[in-house]
Amino acid sequence: ERNMDTKSSALKEGFLIKRGHVVHNWKARWFVLTPDKLLYFKYEGGKKDSSQRGKILLKDCVITCPFLEYENRPLVLKLHSKPGVDHFLEACSREERDAWAADIRAAVDRLRAAEDGEAKPSSAETWLQDVELSKVLDSMYDVHSGIKTGSHVEQGSTYSNCFSGSAAVDWLVSVQFALTRVEAVTLGSALVEMGLLQPVGLRSVEALRSAGLSQQLQDDFTALYSFADSLKKRGSVKAETSLSAMELSGKVVKRGYLLKQGHRRKNWKVRLFVLRSEPAFLHYFDPSREDCGPAGGFPLRGCLVSSLEDNGVPSGVKGDVQGNLFKIITQSDVRYFIQAPTQQEKMDWIDAIRQQT
Repeated sequence: ERNMDTKSSALKEGFLIKRGHVVHNWKARWFVLTPDKLLYFKYEGGKKDSSQRGKILLKDCVITCPFLEYENRPLVLKLHSKPGVDHFLEACSREERDAWAADIRAAVDRLRAAEDGEAKPSSAETWLQDVELSKVLDSMYDVHSGIKTGSHVEQGSTYSNCFSGSAAVDWLVSVQFALTRVEAVTLGSALVEMGLLQPVGLRSVEALRSAGLSQQLQDDFTALYSFADSLKKRGSVKAETSLSAMELSGKVVKRGYLLKQGHRRKNWKVRLFVLRSEPAFLHYFDPSREDCGPAGGFPLRGCLVSSLEDNGVPSGVKGDVQGNLFKIITQSDVRYFIQAPTQQEKMDWIDAIRQQT
């Protein structure tokens, strides 16, 4: 009856992709956050396996979000748990990643406050900074509205894809992330300190080091900076170029992890689904693979999407499923059976897909 117990104390649950400790492969697991630990379960077939699970104790856990060291996986957060173990978890979207980090961090803070007998504001403040910093960085990095990068020559060497400290301050003030240049320097320095921006060029690096300011952003047009190496690669997605670029050019409307039944072997696998509009396409990705290309996808025009009832297993569906099933029939009459983790998510996906058909 332990299951009932976790059910009632669950603060949040959902799929995350976890990196293995021994074999460093990425596997989808069902995570359940409770007040003092994060439990995870395997999904066997289409059902949660209640026996196979691990747990991460949250007491004194340290959260790094965003964790940007996996170049093909920009949506990872890292948990450093007390025995000195690192856990790497990948979410389906920036919003989900930040929500998991916030909820885990709040649980860690509550445990600490209970121990101290009083709440400490410091970690809440650093959390605020983290979330905001990831938003600032994403905006700054945006191809269209972000900071313009270019080549700068310094002492005979040319540095590409960089910008000056003053340009960074100008940009932060212009988009109102900071109200004053002084505030912008503080914000920019936090990005440098977290290793999200890095000083470039001998003069910048040397001058900063000698002044003991290697962790600061200088409001100076001769001080050069670039985005961290882990970020630079986000702009160039290798595998997606082989697909027709048109398919992937639409605006992303919805992203999430769903279970999909295989066409041939009829086995259920967790896939990252990405719904785009104009043109309307639904693509799915295998989260365990390192390349960035979709495993499959189809245009939504003329598709039929229908909810399947949970009493009894519908024809065409194999295996032991949890429920929350729906079916998509494409214009070329290919059938996709999909299972959402919850009733609510099933309804949300059906609505979102219908709007694009």
